[in-house]
Amino acid sequence: MGGKRALVIGSGGGIGAALIDRLVASGRFNRIYAGSRRPHPCHHPNVTRLTIDILDDATLAEAGRQIARDGVLDLVIVATGLLHRGTDIRPEKSLRQLDASVMAEVFAVNSIGPALVAKHILPLLARRQRAVAIFLSARVGSIADNRLGGWHSYRASKAALNALVRCFAIELARNSPDAIVAALHPGTVDTPLSQPFQARIAGSSLFSADHSAANILAVIDQLAPTDSGGFFGWDGRPIPY
Repeated sequence: MGGKRALVIGSGGGIGAALIDRLVASGRFNRIYAGSRRPHPCHHPNVTRLTIDILDDATLAEAGRQIARDGVLDLVIVATGLLHRGTDIRPEKSLRQLDASVMAEVFAVNSIGPALVAKHILPLLARRQRAVAIFLSARVGSIADNRLGGWHSYRASKAALNALVRCFAIELARNSPDAIVAALHPGTVDTPLSQPFQARIAGSSLFSADHSAANILAVIDQLAPTDSGGFFGWDGRPIPY
């Protein structure tokens, strides 16, 4: 499978960094683009670091131009997300905690940013062969699976992302019938995003970033074009929207 190219956006995060390491170790890609606002530490010759801010059209456009000069992409993984930040942004436990500016920022990172990535990057996917674009979502973004409520901004922003992924898949299929675009829940991963909430998670249900990356890549290998537009868990099982 030499000669293939992959892009991971969010490579500065725990899951994104682990994905880069796994892709390098696989030997399946001769060019791996690591996109992030801060440089990825990997200095492997097959890794090209790109400065990408998912909310900045200019950096996405420049990244797209740089990638296009090399050729098409076979794999894209968008591993970005915002659940909390210090004392400014916390998952809401009640309607009384809703704040317009917090909601706007959570939606910007979890929904609008991935949409801008799709605008600039999905056209670079290979058209005459299997190509995959994965957007990391969250099980709590499932409307059908919501039994607890709360976490309003995060849930709704991930539900919006899932809806966008379905739209991306439908549009891409018109010209790229072998392309696969899907949302994927990586499980609860031991990263700063989950840190404040890990106490309530059973040890067997808390994955290392490396284990999560392995699961994600295993699911990607299993997906077929008929799965495009779907929402899947870390174990490959479909999750209802």
